[in-house]
Amino acid sequence: MNPINHHPQRLLVTGGAGFIGANFAHYWLHHHPEQRVVVLDALTYAGNRSSLDGISDHPGFRFVHGDINHADLVEEVMREERIDTLVHFAAESHVDRSILGPDAFLQTNILGTHSLLKVARRLWLEQRITEHHRFHHVSTDEVYGSLTADDPPFSETTAYAPNSPYSASKAASDHLVRAYHHTYGLQVTTSNCSNNYGPYQFPEKLIPLVLLNILYAKPLPIYGDGSNIRDWLYVDDHVRGIERCIYRGSSGEVYNIGGENEWNNRDIVHLLCDELTALFAAEPTLAERFPDSPARSGEARELIRYVKDRPGHDQRYAIDARKSREVLGYAPAESFASGLRRTIRWYLDHEVWWQAVMDGSYQQWMATQYGVAASS
Repeated sequence: MNPINHHPQRLLVTGGAGFIGANFAHYWLHHHPEQRVVVLDALTYAGNRSSLDGISDHPGFRFVHGDINHADLVEEVMREERIDTLVHFAAESHVDRSILGPDAFLQTNILGTHSLLKVARRLWLEQRITEHHRFHHVSTDEVYGSLTADDPPFSETTAYAPNSPYSASKAASDHLVRAYHHTYGLQVTTSNCSNNYGPYQFPEKLIPLVLLNILYAKPLPIYGDGSNIRDWLYVDDHVRGIERCIYRGSSGEVYNIGGENEWNNRDIVHLLCDELTALFAAEPTLAERFPDSPARSGEARELIRYVKDRPGHDQRYAIDARKSREVLGYAPAESFASGLRRTIRWYLDHEVWWQAVMDGSYQQWMATQYGVAASS
């Protein structure tokens, strides 16, 4: 292990207009206002410039519209900004979309990551544009495959066994990052996280989709019998874990970041129904804003529909975060109850944001490809 802690000053955040990347950018400039944050994002369907509105006027912030596969642009930005830390969020991440069209996942997650690694190697190792550097790669627990009910959680030494085009593409990108460290000496860290939820999440994912469907009295789809289990992680807790990886992580190491909070999909949907019903009872203005919602009368669960399971649906994910706790000092700050309530409140208070991102093309895609099905 390399025991030298990294001290970032000028960060390039790829995919920084997406869900986790935008939360990271907000968090970083709030907690490190003296540092420089440059967001690079292609603004595909799940990347929204409006997710960065709260920091767009910060003197340390810059937004660049571009694709990570455009190596010349990446190199120009990194050289101009003297980037010393690259935090790589940019990825196609929706499992259902990867089943329907895997090509985009290979292009972005594998070739895009390799393009970034090549530029980083050239600028940091060959041309030495900065004295110190760090490439932090954000990955997923899905690279480890699926667990049974009795299996121990995934650790950093769990063998990779990806089961979807999405997880296979992320596994490949993890291996590339590792190879650039061991072959060329690039200073890297990788984090594998569990299912995130929180503000700015695109409404194709389970929690925001169910939440918004309750508000508009649309069906609440649950794959199979709803027994699939996920470890849920509030996005700010994930961001704090990444911060610790960057500052305290040893180069070449992998750190699992989890919420230590396993729930099955069926119970998640039930809980959302109950939480919204309680909010409607406590806040009469919600019934005025969403007059069709069955949460007004406590009948939100009547919207639940069990739909055909998706191909290769992993049964259970769970993260063993002991290494991150012991080495990085990481621990989730939010319980699922507190994190979910914060998430619900954010969506209720930011209707303009999600109305804008749920445009006609999104609605048409959901209807054509899934009917009413949601990701988990």
